Amino acid sequence: MVPEEVTSLLADARRVVAFTGAGMSAESGLDTYRDATTGLWENVDPQAMASIDAWARDPDPMWAWYLWRARLAAEAQPNAGHRALAPIPIVTQNIDNLHERGGSVEVVHLHGSLFSFRCTICARPFRGVELPESPAERATPPACPLCGNLIRPGVVWFGEMLPTDAWQRAEDLISSCDALLVVGTSGIVQPAATLPLLAPAMIEISPQETNLTRFASYSWRTTAAVGLPQLESFLTTPS
Repeated sequence: MVPEEVTSLLADARRVVAFTGAGMSAESGLDTYRDATTGLWENVDPQAMASIDAWARDPDPMWAWYLWRARLAAEAQPNAGHRALAPIPIVTQNIDNLHERGGSVEVVHLHGSLFSFRCTICARPFRGVELPESPAERATPPACPLCGNLIRPGVVWFGEMLPTDAWQRAEDLISSCDALLVVGTSGIVQPAATLPLLAPAMIEISPQETNLTRFASYSWRTTAAVGLPQLESFLTTPS
């Protein structure tokens, strides 16, 4: 049952926006980053697999790891929470494409996408990357057909700036909404974690307390796939 506090906050909201993190895709079978046993950063050194410095030193392990993550994301299916959010704008920290495949019309990717490959140097988009059938320790990135430098995953690594256009659109959407659904994010990763603070009303949907809980208008202890379908009557395309 939807808490009365949530229905009250959404009842008069004409513009509802969602801000999502890794927990959004957990019920689709994708690992989150900080789970004590299965989290990506519990099993892999983030500085070795998610930094521009590591890529410059030795890109082959990173290329293999991201191709396998893309394979897992491609095989995962949108859950009921993704489908419930389809009518409203999404600002996401996720690098999978489950929101798009769940029917969302506008998805702002703050941290890039596993499926947007580009040249490391000239940034020319690159298509035609084949995803592996099994994981590997190393794989050699292809060369850019324009400048000959290495093709890289289109994600934001430690030591890099967030994409300016995505950040500006996220600020505009969140600051102009009536209510923001914050779903499946720890509120740890900066600067993205500051964006929900721009919303006039924040409804947190998370099974656990997070760094954003104390700022939320209400925190609903449920998961994306369970809670969001119950809110579908409140989630309409903004006029």
